[in-house]
Amino acid sequence: MKNNFLQSVKGYIPILEWLPNYKKSDLQGDLSAGLTVGIMLIPQGMAYAMLAGLEPIHGLYAVTVPLILYAIFGTSRQLAVGPVAMVSLLTAAGIATLNASSPEQYLLYALSLAFLVGLIQFGMGLFKLGFVVNFLSHPVISGFTSAAAIIIGLSQIKHLFRINLPNSEHIQEMIVAIYQNIGDIHWITFGIGVVGIIIIKYGKKIHKSFPAPLVAVIVGIALVSGFDLTSQGVKIVGDVPSGLPSFSTPSFDLNTWRTLIPIALTISLVGFAESFAVAKTIQAKHKNYRLNANQELTALGMANFGAAFFQGYPVTGGFSRTAVNNDAGAKTTLSSIFSAILIVLTLLFFTGLFYNLPSAILAAVVLVAVSGLIDFKEPVHLWHKDKADFAMLVATFVITLTLGIETGIISGMVLSLLVIIYRASRPHIAQLGRVPGTNTFRNISRFKNLEVRDDLLMVRIDGPIYFANVEFIKDKLDLWITEKGKKVKMLVFNMESVSNIDSTGAHELNEWINTWRKSGMDISMTSIKGPVRDVLNRWALLESVGSDHIFLDDNTALSAFDHAITEETLEKYSSYATQTNSK
Repeated sequence: MKNNFLQSVKGYIPILEWLPNYKKSDLQGDLSAGLTVGIMLIPQGMAYAMLAGLEPIHGLYAVTVPLILYAIFGTSRQLAVGPVAMVSLLTAAGIATLNASSPEQYLLYALSLAFLVGLIQFGMGLFKLGFVVNFLSHPVISGFTSAAAIIIGLSQIKHLFRINLPNSEHIQEMIVAIYQNIGDIHWITFGIGVVGIIIIKYGKKIHKSFPAPLVAVIVGIALVSGFDLTSQGVKIVGDVPSGLPSFSTPSFDLNTWRTLIPIALTISLVGFAESFAVAKTIQAKHKNYRLNANQELTALGMANFGAAFFQGYPVTGGFSRTAVNNDAGAKTTLSSIFSAILIVLTLLFFTGLFYNLPSAILAAVVLVAVSGLIDFKEPVHLWHKDKADFAMLVATFVITLTLGIETGIISGMVLSLLVIIYRASRPHIAQLGRVPGTNTFRNISRFKNLEVRDDLLMVRIDGPIYFANVEFIKDKLDLWITEKGKKVKMLVFNMESVSNIDSTGAHELNEWINTWRKSGMDISMTSIKGPVRDVLNRWALLESVGSDHIFLDDNTALSAFDHAITEETLEKYSSYATQTNSK
């Protein structure tokens, strides 16, 4: 009993699983990775906070308590949690609809959004709803991510060029505004931004552990300080408060919640999809632990609670940081705790160093990060392999670019569901014939020279029989029966690929059987799975078909039709074909 309780607790708090068995040999890798990612997080956190419409300090707050909470509750040993470009843009887009009257109110909305994201993700984990993210298909995520990356990039043009641009997530509005204000470029600011982009983009070629974003920050600060560029109009971060984040409280106003819930749901799903995708990719390289989707949701929910109550904003697992964390040698989530400690030390002692940090450098950090999110290969690949998925990717991409982030992801989810419903409503149905000289049956539309009888129609339905596809199935069967004419004496249903039958499917199947038998055509069934037999039994369909018309396989059904098998033999194996769990 005690052992079962401990195992249950470890399931909810994974750190208790690995920490007691922690190896000293792992410490060097965790420490190195933690410091490397921590150094990355300083400029990234500040840049992403600015993208979210917050003061840069809140990006640092978002990588303290949330990191520690994920380290305790997460099942991935290498996932690096914190602010990411996508979630930052979604945060800005969601809060913009509330028209905050002051920076304090804007922060309150950001805290409330983090709380709602935490609540949704924690609730989904608690009720084991991790499967919901499967409705975000890969083409939808690819189209949405590429479009969002373009929008994020354009949103940073105002900091890179130091021109006035409206806060918008519609590409047409942003392009028009850039065109109208392009003549006001501040060339010194632009030059600093370009230097930052070059350092961040190509610094990694020096060495994979080269802290390119931090070097760009140092170079930017040095240029501003050394040449007094603020007097020449270069915009800087300015005062960055020192000290640890104080306890904060999100808003519990229902009207605010009602406005934020759509974007909170979007962030919850997109954030989890991004986080779990990279976690799975990295876990494939490490066979010493298993990922748990529902526990990952719980852990991300806890991390967002930490952001809500300690002046952060919504967080999730990031692609680039996780890759760096893994490459730097992270073995456990202790690396995240080391990253959080480094951020805490920065908050306590080094925030004053960022006073002269140019906003253009933070824009460069964001621009380089999101440039890697634009996927050119996937549309080309899908165009050649799957036109339907290509159309879904392009539709999501265009809708996101023109109508906004939230509309884009919701449209993508709806498109995914419509495609699922469409495909499920048109299951593959095969007419079967015997391979000469064998007891094997194959699809007559795929194989030539099969033995096909005029007095027998043998079909296999590959999928469930339910309300959305019964008409399609009936139409296909009627067409084949008409093509054969009145010669058909028996219709054999091969049910080996039928996984489920709902009430509509059972009702319709019963109607078909009665109608066909009245017209003089008999019915039999073969290879019925146990759960499907249970459903047929509950709806009295086994009785309707008759136990003497239900067979183990197609060959037995054919032999019985031809009276080429004895009653004793049929009865001997009947229970294997008809037995149900009547409970």
